[in-house]
Amino acid sequence: MNRSTEIIIALDVDTREEALHAVGICAGCEWFKVGLQLFTATGPTFVRYLVAHKKRMFLDLKLHDIPNTVGHAAKVAAGLGVSLITVHASGGKRMIAAAREAVEGTETRVLAVTVLTSLSESELRGEVGMNETPADAVARLAVMAVDAGAHGVVASPKELEMLRRALGEKPLIVTPGIRPSWSSQDDQARVTTPRDAARAGADFIVVGRPVLQHENPAQALQSIREELNG
Repeated sequence: MNRSTEIIIALDVDTREEALHAVGICAGCEWFKVGLQLFTATGPTFVRYLVAHKKRMFLDLKLHDIPNTVGHAAKVAAGLGVSLITVHASGGKRMIAAAREAVEGTETRVLAVTVLTSLSESELRGEVGMNETPADAVARLAVMAVDAGAHGVVASPKELEMLRRALGEKPLIVTPGIRPSWSSQDDQARVTTPRDAARAGADFIVVGRPVLQHENPAQALQSIREELNG
């Protein structure tokens, strides 16, 4: 299946001013991610602002609560006009189904987060209580989430190919941990290049510092687009 892999710019900053600057230097980009860091600082106001300015929003709040609460939160997010929202797969089928039901009839899509990439296998087994490898847990939770109604998943580069095989071609896969071939890994350990992510089946790649901290962000974006196109 031929797919087009799109770039999402991660607005992982503390203030509205920093976020506006980032959007300004990435003026040619359509997709932006607002996560817990920026949302805690600015609330829904900045999300509304970007949507009003024709930007497509990935609201990455990783909702995890009782089904009724998550359903209402997903409905509010859809009302903001966001294109993608995240929920924790470990909230279970009823919670995921509530989120999916809440966004029906809108353009908002629900993505499930399976196992946080910060968790080691020993932490997953000993602290979280999942007696399986991270890869097995990711695959199991991803299949369950899509069966429950999630439109797709968020997957680290390490899990991309495995999940595309397990889920098939239709579910969306969003991949963080992207580092172009010409950039440093910074503090990321599990990374891949834009081209490799596209080849492995990513629908979206999430990129932050390699663009925002580049001396020429427009050139960085163009280089990433060229990598995606091979």
